[in-house]
Amino acid sequence: MKSTFAKAALVAILSAAALSVAPSSFAGSKTATFQVSLTVQADCSISANPLDFGSTGVIDSNLDQASSLVVTCTKGTPYTVALDAGSAAGSTIADRELANAGGTAQVKYNLYRDVGRTQVWGQTTGTDVVGGTGNGNAQPIPVYGRVPAQSMPAADTYTSTVTATVAF
Repeated sequence: MKSTFAKAALVAILSAAALSVAPSSFAGSKTATFQVSLTVQADCSISANPLDFGSTGVIDSNLDQASSLVVTCTKGTPYTVALDAGSAAGSTIADRELANAGGTAQVKYNLYRDVGRTQVWGQTTGTDVVGGTGNGNAQPIPVYGRVPAQSMPAADTYTSTVTATVAF
């Protein structure tokens, strides 16, 4: 049995070897080249994480909180990130407002570019935006928020929707 198996294996090996040295059945061959290309354009995407000041009673001292935006730009692409005043009526870059659902009461707050909360984040290029250069990876950008001490609003939930824009 072993002898029959060994003979069959030897025949298979010799047949494969003979085929590999057999002349090709083609008369010849020609080649052609072709170009493969891709154009990568300057591009960016942006996403945002919520900024939640939590729950409080009397606002007799600053409430500080932080969040982040995430910018992903093609490598070498310069960009700036601007924040608008928010959706609450009466909001400006200098004096942002959170409003209750009916819009009848507001709480003052602001967004900053620095941890010391001295540089308000706005939407004027060259003045109050954050800039960077894309590296092809997601780049987190911190957003610092502050609700300053202020007169007490009515107990309620106060919100605003801020739009972050990446320009490149």
